[in-house]
Amino acid sequence: MANLVLDNVKKSFGAVEVIPGVDLDIKDGEFVVFVGPSGCGKSTLLRLIAGLEDVSDGDIRIDDDSVVNVPAADRGVAMVFQSYALYPHMTVRENLSFGLENIRMAKPEIERRVGDAARLLQIEQLLERRPKQLSGGQRQRVAIGRAITRDPKIFLFDEPLSNLDAELRVLMRVEITRLHERLGNTMIYVTHDQIEAMTMADKIVVLRGGIIEQYGAPLDLYNNPHNLFVAGFIGSPRMNFVEGKLTEIAETGSTFEAPGLPPMQLPGKIASTAKVGEAVTLGIRPEDFSVAREETGGWPVSIGVTEQYGANSYLHGTLPGDIPVLIHEAGQSTARRGDTLYVKARENHWHLFGADGLALAHR
Repeated sequence: MANLVLDNVKKSFGAVEVIPGVDLDIKDGEFVVFVGPSGCGKSTLLRLIAGLEDVSDGDIRIDDDSVVNVPAADRGVAMVFQSYALYPHMTVRENLSFGLENIRMAKPEIERRVGDAARLLQIEQLLERRPKQLSGGQRQRVAIGRAITRDPKIFLFDEPLSNLDAELRVLMRVEITRLHERLGNTMIYVTHDQIEAMTMADKIVVLRGGIIEQYGAPLDLYNNPHNLFVAGFIGSPRMNFVEGKLTEIAETGSTFEAPGLPPMQLPGKIASTAKVGEAVTLGIRPEDFSVAREETGGWPVSIGVTEQYGANSYLHGTLPGDIPVLIHEAGQSTARRGDTLYVKARENHWHLFGADGLALAHR
């Protein structure tokens, strides 16, 4: 196990700056997920930690020792790739032992490590098979087992579940989380899927354009996003946004207005930087709407598409001005296409952002 520190790490490919400068401190034994849209730099950052790419500037320290000039094989890290990267002509046993044989580890120790990894991942019955004889989930277990046999200080996962079907992804999420609980090693996991991030991580790093937008526990990011980008990225389905302005600001509450919509009261204090008349964005998660069938002073929503999931319903509609909105109702909703519902933000369940995109209030 080990702690990891990134100190103003930068990476450029020629004149293109991919990582402008990242500072990050990952504690011993944490499960940290890098998440963000495609091209945000999360895989590049992982490869810099692994030593598969050279750092343009800055420092990477593992257990307080700089590793920027240490070869990948000597950093004490093990990486699990999206493609599994198994040797097709080797059996599972040979895939698990190959790396250890290359460093001339004693045969009894290799056998012990391979056996321990196979038992931990429940692949003992697969040891004599070749990769083409395995399912996607079994291949993923073998790829993880190969990392385990190296007994690394830090595990690195680069979108390891993206090739699996939806049901198997859920099962493997649970398996990797349980593996972390059993081993206790520091793990860094890259994904574009924020559901994976929310369900697996101790801490989430949200990246955009090679810059950390926010770093913290999953529910901290969900409940207190620092800006519009994090608010829109963390949470599934995503947060609804309505642009407007504040027409009143008081200690006890404020009034939000948007073109064509009735004023909405927002109880509670907001940041002192907020000013009457300035542009703001109100954010309300789909599950945080109070929904009425009759007009009660809320915003009218014309329902277009309804999605029934049995225990949950998602209603896609539009506000006046063709503002799209998504509503989550528990259970099986009776709403249908063409219906008009009236919505308000549930008390203390809204977010407010300034013209610069930074948070003014969370409730």
